[in-house]
Amino acid sequence: MTAPCYRRGFTLIELLVAVAIFAVMAALAFAGLDVVLRQRSELEEHYAHLHAVQRTYEALQRDLSAAVARPVRDQLGGWLPALRGVPGSAELGLTRSGYPNPAQVRRSHLLRVRYVLRDHQLLRLQWAVLDRAPGDKPQTSVLLKDVSKLSFRYLDAQDIPQSAWPPAAGTANIQVLPRAVRVRVTLKGESGPYLWTFSLP
Repeated sequence: MTAPCYRRGFTLIELLVAVAIFAVMAALAFAGLDVVLRQRSELEEHYAHLHAVQRTYEALQRDLSAAVARPVRDQLGGWLPALRGVPGSAELGLTRSGYPNPAQVRRSHLLRVRYVLRDHQLLRLQWAVLDRAPGDKPQTSVLLKDVSKLSFRYLDAQDIPQSAWPPAAGTANIQVLPRAVRVRVTLKGESGPYLWTFSLP
């Protein structure tokens, strides 16, 4: 007659130790996953921010490199310079060429654009017509957010920086373009500003 075979199971203490070890490992794994997800979110925000800065630079370069000496009329019939920079104001307006016309519509190949800082956002405004009528509204796009400061400087023919453009009053001056435009953009939370210089044709 054979002796009975007994199978020994886990004791309660062994089960509690195993559960505790599993809980510790799960907590460590969750903490590591949380750090990875947080870093990924920060990287995505950083890349989106860099993309917005690059897009702003490209928009300014595209517009300023195509600037033309064509003044426009505002809604009240007064003349605006071909390139207008108001002193003490984060605002720049200009006429540029290269307005795409794939449908071959009878209109000018020029357009009017303006850069302005509003509510800490750098906006680009674009009008469908050059000489505006009352009620004409521009197409507005947000280029940069969290902008704390924006300023423009204008280099004249002698490379002398000017705080406004045109530098002097007069009908003839509204057709004169600066030799270059310097843009200074300061963003919230960044140690230093972006400094860009764009040459005009």
